[in-house]
Amino acid sequence: MAIKSLSIRIDNEMLDKLHFVADYEGRSANSQILILIRDCIEKYEKEHGEIKFSK
Repeated sequence: MAIKSLSIRIDNEMLDKLHFVADYEGRSANSQILILIRDCIEKYEKEHGEIKFSK
């Protein structure tokens, strides 16, 4: 699987809070974001079924 880069705009307060939570969990901010995205996708798929793409 290829790793892609994603740029987001985030205000300073939210970014500071993200870093605080990530530090508390012993993770980098990037790893914390990936976990949040994974959890969001799992929740969606639990409610709506697996997301599938045709190739």
